Amino acid sequence: MRGRIDYGEPNCIAFGGLRVDDVVEAALLAVMQPGAIEAARAAEAQASTRRDEAREAMVRDLEAARYAADRAFWQYDAADPENRLVTGELEARWNRALSRVGACETRIGAHDALAPRPALPPVALETLAADLQGVWAAPTTDARLKKRIVRTLIHEAVADLDEARAEIVLTLHWIGGAHTEHRLPRRRRGQRTSTPADVVEAVRALALIARDDVIAGVLNRNGVRTGHGNRFTRERVTALRSQYRIPVFREAAAGDEPWLTLTQAAARVGVAARTLRLAAERGEVDAMHPLADGPWVFSRAALDGPGAKALAQEASNRGKHRAVPHPAQQSLFASIT
Repeated sequence: MRGRIDYGEPNCIAFGGLRVDDVVEAALLAVMQPGAIEAARAAEAQASTRRDEAREAMVRDLEAARYAADRAFWQYDAADPENRLVTGELEARWNRALSRVGACETRIGAHDALAPRPALPPVALETLAADLQGVWAAPTTDARLKKRIVRTLIHEAVADLDEARAEIVLTLHWIGGAHTEHRLPRRRRGQRTSTPADVVEAVRALALIARDDVIAGVLNRNGVRTGHGNRFTRERVTALRSQYRIPVFREAAAGDEPWLTLTQAAARVGVAARTLRLAAERGEVDAMHPLADGPWVFSRAALDGPGAKALAQEASNRGKHRAVPHPAQQSLFASIT
């Protein structure tokens, strides 16, 4: 805001960068996808070439060390044994040359002991290319390598705000000269980690018939998580209700509840709970079922409506009839009279 404070200029634009990163990542992977297999094969070939070149250099060092050791031996062997000063110096040179030979052989042995990574078959390379998103997002992927790839492909990214449509306008300038525009809705602060709207509506419906601890159990049973990916507890349900101004459940006097569970509603209508549930699934009786593995919520007004009355009348008309044998039915037992 320095420009506005000092010179009255408008504020710099500001928006959350996580969703912009996601858009850039998706565009980058779309560009990289066609050449992923070729890039993987080229990387494997380059790694093998570098390994071969390193071993060849160590072999050349070993040959040079052996030649120096042989030369030192010839000089030592040709010296006069009586001249101890000269022979001592030549012997020391020979020992140093032999030490270098041993060091070179050790380096080659250590290099060969490291088992080279086997080259991936073409099928495996194609599988990696198809799952480029998973490889890119893996925690073991080097972040510095990803930054190098981004700088290699993207020249710059220009961001602007479309206030009328509440969108972020992102223009990517690629190295080859192409430009692509991406639009994404501008989120308010904290929206990325906010609780999904369907979860809020489920809590709003369940709060009509259940306490916070019961609601937390129902949400966890259905695998629902908070915006941060945590399990629900009574305290988290209470905080969610407070944030979205959802009234707390309060038990009413017997026979005066405005909202009822499936068992309570079936007792009021005078039918079995299964009968009422099937009618609610068919849409004959208005009810709310916010979660697949959760309770049904019935309003007293809906139970006093024509659909519930017709269901109760149909159940009473069916009645209960005692089963009696039919004259045409054959007996499985022989007569003893």
